[in-house]
Amino acid sequence: MKEKTSVFQNIGKTFKKIVFIYLPIILIAGIILANTFIIKPNEYGVIKEFGRIVKVIEEEGLKIKIPFIQSVSKLPKHILFYDVPATEINTFDKKRILVDYYTLWKITDPIAMLETLKTIEAAEARLSDIMYSSVRNELGKLEYGEIINPADNKRGSVDLVVQDNINNILRNNLNGIEIVDIQMKRIDLPESNEQSVYKRMISERASKAQEYLSQGDAEKTKIMANADREVAELIARTSSRAQEIIAEGEKEAAKIYNDSYSQDPDFFKLYTTLNSYRTSIDNETLIMIPIDSPYLKYLSGE
Repeated sequence: MKEKTSVFQNIGKTFKKIVFIYLPIILIAGIILANTFIIKPNEYGVIKEFGRIVKVIEEEGLKIKIPFIQSVSKLPKHILFYDVPATEINTFDKKRILVDYYTLWKITDPIAMLETLKTIEAAEARLSDIMYSSVRNELGKLEYGEIINPADNKRGSVDLVVQDNINNILRNNLNGIEIVDIQMKRIDLPESNEQSVYKRMISERASKAQEYLSQGDAEKTKIMANADREVAELIARTSSRAQEIIAEGEKEAAKIYNDSYSQDPDFFKLYTTLNSYRTSIDNETLIMIPIDSPYLKYLSGE
């Protein structure tokens, strides 16, 4: 019995030792771990005491807050993307269009941002409201063609003006956020206007195509007329030159004939006479020749 009592006493002493020595250490370590947090390079750490902001931590690393008194919340330090919902606006020439924007923004003052806007979602909602008003005002100063036509595109300057306007409003309201960039993604027509606009565009394109066809036909006629004129002039020049060559050839032939015939006048007389007969006499010609005609002698071979 004494040995059992001694064993229980030793166990009791060990338990008391654990309770009074190790347990506080474990509790302290647990409290420290529970109040230790990490700030990443792209984060702000906001320390609050009973709901009041007392400190903003910008350096990354392992941090500790006061247990049961302080709480910590984190905000992004990097640039954020927000896709603004598409909205309808009226252009200067009373055309209804649907514009779709996106913006890049960042938190510049975490304390001001939390005090005025509370959350990231609330900040984006605020951006959407301000952006809609500014975009509507600026695009409302431009005509529809100036907005959609790349040759007359003034949207780049409009985007800069909208960005400056929004940042001025955010600074005046001490919202602690800033627009880094804003860009228009696309422009559409409301569904109620699409079909009528498409029909008008088709009609305009068809009219333009017909204009091009008419210009092509006119140019074709002009080219063909010029070609016909050049061909006629070429034929005329060629015919004239051919007549000149023929005349020169006949002249040369006559000269040769004269030179040849002068060598035998009787033969020349006979040849010309026979040629005259060949020219003037055909199958239906009736010739009456006197019996004593020399020509009859030639024909009869006497």
